[in-house]
Amino acid sequence: MGNRRLLIVAHAPSPNTVALRDAALAGARHPDIEGVEATALSPFEAGPAEVRAADALLLGTTENLGYMSGALKDFFDRIYYPCLEETQGRPFAVYIRAGHDGTGTRRAIDSITTGLSWRPVHDPVICRGAFDPGFVGQVHDLGLFMAVGLDAAVF
Repeated sequence: MGNRRLLIVAHAPSPNTVALRDAALAGARHPDIEGVEATALSPFEAGPAEVRAADALLLGTTENLGYMSGALKDFFDRIYYPCLEETQGRPFAVYIRAGHDGTGTRRAIDSITTGLSWRPVHDPVICRGAFDPGFVGQVHDLGLFMAVGLDAAVF
């Protein structure tokens, strides 16, 4: 079957969000998982070709004014119509670095991914409030979950 591809599209404008992105990638690249190729790109680097080539996606964003980052919104704006027909059913998960509650961000991402007919395979990991080093472990585990699911062909 060959390697399956996990694409991590994460907006990481601060040292804390870089730590989250790197944790997701480290989890996805766990040494016990041999059949998954994980790549992390910024929302500005990822486009329709990368989304089409991925077997699953892990999205990461900050909460900005109660909404997803402008970078992730730009990503969705660029990939929506080019990927609409070809990526239906694509498994995905999301983590949100939320200074408040993450509700508006989650709702916006749910709306767009529902329109794309992508399939959520994990509840959103919402890292709320002041930065907690425990967030890094939660996002690492989410990356690991996504890679294990791909490797085992669960999704």
